[in-house]
Amino acid sequence: MPLQNLVEYFNDRFGQEHRSSFRPFLVEDGTISALFGQIKIGSVFSPIRKALKPAEIVGHAAKLKVSTHDVQYLYSDEIENLLSNHPHQAGDFESIINFDRLSRTVHMLNYLPITHLQGALFLEVDPRHILGVKKDHGAYFEEVIEQCGLETKNVVIIMAVNSHYARHYQELVTGLDNYRHRGYQIALKFDYVAQESQSLDLITKLSPNYVSLSARYLDQVRDNTLFEKLQKLRTLIASAGGQSILQQVDQKESESLVLNTGFDLVQGSYYERSSAPVFLAAIPEVRISANN
Repeated sequence: MPLQNLVEYFNDRFGQEHRSSFRPFLVEDGTISALFGQIKIGSVFSPIRKALKPAEIVGHAAKLKVSTHDVQYLYSDEIENLLSNHPHQAGDFESIINFDRLSRTVHMLNYLPITHLQGALFLEVDPRHILGVKKDHGAYFEEVIEQCGLETKNVVIIMAVNSHYARHYQELVTGLDNYRHRGYQIALKFDYVAQESQSLDLITKLSPNYVSLSARYLDQVRDNTLFEKLQKLRTLIASAGGQSILQQVDQKESESLVLNTGFDLVQGSYYERSSAPVFLAAIPEVRISANN
């Protein structure tokens, strides 16, 4: 189905679901964006590469890039300010669910032109979305994926592990298992795991396909046993049948974490720079602006 027709389909679907004439999805210069209140949602795709063979790309992580209508850019860490910070209010769950569904649909539509690169599409889902949907997690987005002519097995659902939701971990595990039963792959995202038993138990209990850590955060950690802890963590991930990802590798210095701890996959601006090794320069980061 042509891209314009897909956009019209999702606009019609949105109108039927919300009993509204509002049509949030837009096509501009061949890229897709969507309106959510006073912001416009777009996509940026960042390659995820094999650590020891970074020229080989195994998938793309979708990131939000949004702007206000006067083209003032915002990034994912600022988007929380646009949403309620009270995770247990019913209205907030509805807002988060709508925002997640809208943004993931935009990512899926923008991903279609680069599906020939193969590999998986990594999509982050807010824990509040998982808690707000009581059953059939992934069913709504499965219809989006099928309408786009793709399969759930090529989509990785990422959940950031946050201590604020520690008492809801069992509900979150159940929700992620629901995604898995529909064929999705599962990933957990940590800033830093300092061998806390609850985090390690979560990895063992869920057996995620991927576990990622932030090199940007680890660079700030002052811990003489950091490498040892990361090696043990990687061993645990592998024993659970998963792969480890070091994300936000923006500086050459972060490479030592990769080389000394044996991470399986990497992602970050360091690998996209022209100053990186020549064999990497031929694979630039795919950027789709919300204002194109």
